[in-house]
Amino acid sequence: MQTDVPDEHARPNRAPPDITTAVGQNGAQMTLATVTWNEISTWARSSGLEIVMLILGSILIGRFASWFGERVTMRIESTERSDLGDAIVRSEQEKHRHALAQVFTWSAIVLVYVITAFLVLERLNVPLTSLVAPATIAGVAIGFGAQRIVQDLLSGFFIISERQYGYGDVVRISAPGTSTGVSGTVEEVTLRITRLRTVDGELLMLPNGEIRQVTNLSRDWARAVIDVPVPIGSDITRVSDLLRSIGQEAFLDPTLRLQLLDPPSVMGVESLDVGHVKMRMVARTLPGRQFDVSRELRARIALAFQLEGLNVPPTLAGSGPDTSA
Repeated sequence: MQTDVPDEHARPNRAPPDITTAVGQNGAQMTLATVTWNEISTWARSSGLEIVMLILGSILIGRFASWFGERVTMRIESTERSDLGDAIVRSEQEKHRHALAQVFTWSAIVLVYVITAFLVLERLNVPLTSLVAPATIAGVAIGFGAQRIVQDLLSGFFIISERQYGYGDVVRISAPGTSTGVSGTVEEVTLRITRLRTVDGELLMLPNGEIRQVTNLSRDWARAVIDVPVPIGSDITRVSDLLRSIGQEAFLDPTLRLQLLDPPSVMGVESLDVGHVKMRMVARTLPGRQFDVSRELRARIALAFQLEGLNVPPTLAGSGPDTSA
């Protein structure tokens, strides 16, 4: 019997590759790629284009709101200027309207951006209802970290609604980190911050929640207080008459008359010091004009004392202005 010995070099019979299957797989991949590209192209022409238009529209609306707010502010200033004529100080209504215009402009811009964000999420097929629970947790977490922001917004709301101060007011603000407070002119009031311009030209941005006390130096009327040092051996009656005549001359001056509400008056001896006594002179002025009046009165007093032969000590001081209404 002859036995067939397998040939080691013989190759096993293998089935040829299924060309139809390979072509089908490649065709499916090509079809899937085509479908995906078509979907992206369709989305870009519909929702994607809407998202771009929404973002551009929100930016344009924000710019328009800022421009419109500036126009309203300029309109308020021009109207008040025409109504008041030659008035040299701003009225309280003008200050309040100016502050309200700034707040409404800022609030409108924030509202537009928030609405745009929700519309963009809707175009991205993000279910807003599913974000309620995460938003609640995130809101609690942010609430602990954003307490200062909420405090600033609430403080700003009460500052504006109670008309504590407004645009153009001269104020002294007590804030953390300052022992005597900071003084300056209010340039802008929003719900979150107050911008204050100091005498040195520095612009301070104070969060409303950090403000502890506000002294308004330009509300209704102000008072210029001048303490005049007089040598201890001088005739007090003569000095008092001289100060009264200086006050009457200042009240009759056309320039100072616009800033003074009453003729300056002499209060008498305020204090006794070593070598001299202090005579106090006060004058009611328009709000914010007490500093200019004080400087002018000091100059007139120094000149009059020189002409009368009275030796004035080196300090001719003026105490802080009284602004109580």
